[in-house]
Amino acid sequence: MSRLDDIGAADGWRCWLCDEPVDPEMSVNDSRGPSIDSILTKAKSKSSGADPHAGRLAHRGCNTKKGAIAPVIPWPSALFVFDPAPILASIERLQRKGGRVVMGRCPTLVDANEAAAWLLDRLSRLRPELEATAQVEPGGGQFMLVLCS
Repeated sequence: MSRLDDIGAADGWRCWLCDEPVDPEMSVNDSRGPSIDSILTKAKSKSSGADPHAGRLAHRGCNTKKGAIAPVIPWPSALFVFDPAPILASIERLQRKGGRVVMGRCPTLVDANEAAAWLLDRLSRLRPELEATAQVEPGGGQFMLVLCS
């Protein structure tokens, strides 16, 4: 088995950036084909002591589009979330410090519950080791989506 097969199997053959399925049979040269995203830059892995060869499965196009900058996990446009917090930065902070992070505001309770369910589902694949809960708190005529660890 190759390193790509090992990482693909560990990630369930889903792109960690866009959360869409990755076809293991597709050419690695195709934009929807599999690739390994190193996640950390070499400088950041040296300073943090992390393995510079650790990686996650990504579509070739998603990986190329991201380049050597920090990745951004988008919120789905179907969710009504205002002032959404950056997902990766927020969960990295929760892993380091614990506590609570306001992830966004929603106009209705239904919208907030949908966003909370989506966020927890997405986190289960992004950071399966993170034990987090999502809370919906009313205030000021809107509903705050709060992630807690």
